[in-house]
Amino acid sequence: MVEELVVAGVSLASVGAVYVMSAARVVKQYERGVVFRLGRLRSHVRGPGFTMIVPFVDRLQKVNIQIVTLPVPAQEGITRDNVTVRVDAVVYFKVTAPAEAIVRVEDYRFAVSQMAQTSLRSIIGKSELDDLLSSREKLNQGLELMIDSPAVEWGVTIDRVEIKDVSLPETMKRSMARQAEADRERRARVINADAELQASKKLAEAAQQMEDTPSALQLRLLQTVVAVAAEKNSTLVLPFPVELLRFLERAQQGPEVAQQRPVQQAPQQMPQVSSQTGPQAGQQAGQQTGPQAGSQVREQPVQEQLPPLEPRLNPDPDGSTSGQD
Repeated sequence: MVEELVVAGVSLASVGAVYVMSAARVVKQYERGVVFRLGRLRSHVRGPGFTMIVPFVDRLQKVNIQIVTLPVPAQEGITRDNVTVRVDAVVYFKVTAPAEAIVRVEDYRFAVSQMAQTSLRSIIGKSELDDLLSSREKLNQGLELMIDSPAVEWGVTIDRVEIKDVSLPETMKRSMARQAEADRERRARVINADAELQASKKLAEAAQQMEDTPSALQLRLLQTVVAVAAEKNSTLVLPFPVELLRFLERAQQGPEVAQQRPVQQAPQQMPQVSSQTGPQAGQQAGQQTGPQAGSQVREQPVQEQLPPLEPRLNPDPDGSTSGQD
């Protein structure tokens, strides 16, 4: 009798141990347990830790509530400005309602992946190439809203969406490189022209100052000569300043003006008529030509304007006449 009781007790302990082992479940911190009893969903979601279910009646399904990183395969599409591109992205999402994620959709991971690919193609068709390259933040927000709208019903929340890379054809890359180079060259020319304008204004002011003080031009010339002569590997050609020529010209004109003033103020004199005739008179006339004759003509302009006087004729005792001064 005692042996039968011992055997029964051991049997009950074994059955109890097997029952506990089959009913015991452990839910991790980053998981939630959804219980189905005879195929019907239980409203209570099991939290992390040790939990018990009814063996052969309940079925516990664990759902990961961590943020899942889902890469979106590269999608090829045509932008609004008719450019063929390949764009890939990455989606970050997590499950906020484990029961709905299990009941409403068969595989929420696959559903989110397909929705992300469809939304990415839609974004490519609605956007231009410049928006894909420069306004990615705006496109990421639009893509997140497009994926999150149906995913909310599945108990899934989209944390963020990022466009990873935009692949362009080689011809488009070369065209964009030429455009960027032309833009840089245009800006360089504009900057150079602005610098020339400012330099011309400064040079105009400097020229105005040098016009008031001509010695400043000479000092500037000497500074330039010193700067060029510092390097002994060049030939220096020194220009002759025009101002120095003008100074020498004024210096030469000064004595001539001083000589002309007393001549113009002298009293008018009667011209003398030469009584010599023949070859000697011609030689004297020829000798008076040239620079001396020209200076005499310039110095006596009043005498040239007077008409020549006829010589007075005195009768000789022999009855002949001769010219006298």
